[in-house]
This record gives sequence, structure tokens and C-alpha cells, in this order.
Amino acid sequence: MNKPLLISALLLAASLAQAVTLPQALAAYDEGDLKLAAKGFAESAKRGEALGQFNLAMMNLRRELPGASDATAWQWLQRAAAQQHALAENALGEMIEQGRRGKPNPKAACDWFERAAEHGNGDGALAIATCHYLGRGRPQDMAAAHRWYLEAANSGDVGAQYLVASMFETGLGVEADQRLARYWYEVAAKNGDVAAQGKLKAMDEST
Repeated sequence: MNKPLLISALLLAASLAQAVTLPQALAAYDEGDLKLAAKGFAESAKRGEALGQFNLAMMNLRRELPGASDATAWQWLQRAAAQQHALAENALGEMIEQGRRGKPNPKAACDWFERAAEHGNGDGALAIATCHYLGRGRPQDMAAAHRWYLEAANSGDVGAQYLVASMFETGLGVEADQRLARYWYEVAAKNGDVAAQGKLKAMDEST
């Protein structure tokens, strides 16, 4: 190899060895370059960045990495959750609920869902609301269910919007309020909920 070619090869090797930033890793993942994404997420995770830890965990959960495992995913989710990363907290709850961390444990799953909800995660709010609604992992408590469904509804979850409307309509867990029931049915209907559209039609026909 002559000198110019050797220099070019060395420069290429140096370029490939350069760190991948977290934004570059996110872009690489969106573009389907899983190898580059994994490199960037791993570097970010090792620096202690919660978002990198979360994304590396999710690549393990989705089996998008060589040697991916639930155990490795759990490890990185725990580290991200220690920094109050709400998506990681919710993912830990889902792993426990799905039995991906031993026997399903509804109470432990709901504990993580509640932490996620308290840190602003809409999926966590929906999940902890359902824990209270069904009495699974939490005592059945319709007032608590309504409160958390309302949080999920405000975050844009259509199913929660319909449930909040229904609970306002029937007075389940909250004082009945037909005005608020109609409001939430309208929100859900605008977001494509067919049942909410039917409810609005029925309400119009009854007036």
C-alpha cells in the first residue's frame, strides 16, 4: 500500500472510531442503521445518560442487537429509572406485568406504572388507572382510577378520553357531570373514537 492510500485508510479508521452522539444515534435508528444506533446508545448509556440507557434497553427488548436479552434490558432500564426517566419506569412495569422478569407481579408492576405517571408519562397514567379500575395490583378505587384516566386523557390517549367521559356521565368515581361527559366524548370523537361518536349522537337525540 502506498503512502497516500495508507493515510486514507488511517483517516477512515479514525473516523469510524469516533464517538457517535446521541442525536446521531437517534437519527441512525430512525433510518434503520441499527449498528450505528446501538453504538451511539451504548456510548451514551455508559456516560450515564438516561435517554441512551433507555434506548439501549429497548433495543435489547426488541432483540435488535446481537446477544440481546431481557436481563440486559432490565439492567439499563433500572439505571434510567434511577434518574426518574418516565419511559424507563413504565417499561419496567410492562416487563413485570408481562412476566419478562419472572412470574408476573401486579403490585410491583403498578408501583412502576405509578412512578411513571407521577413523572408525566401518559402510558403510565393509563396503566395505573387500570390497576385501580380493575383492582389488580391495587385496591379497587374508582376515584383514583378516574384521576389517573384523566391524566392519560389530557396526555392524548383516546381510550382514556372515552373512559373519562363515561365516568363523568355515570358518576363512577367522580360526581356526575353531563357537561364534562359531553366535552370528553367530543374530544374522543374528534380523535377518531367511533363509540364516542355514537354516544354524542345518542345524547343529541335525547335532548
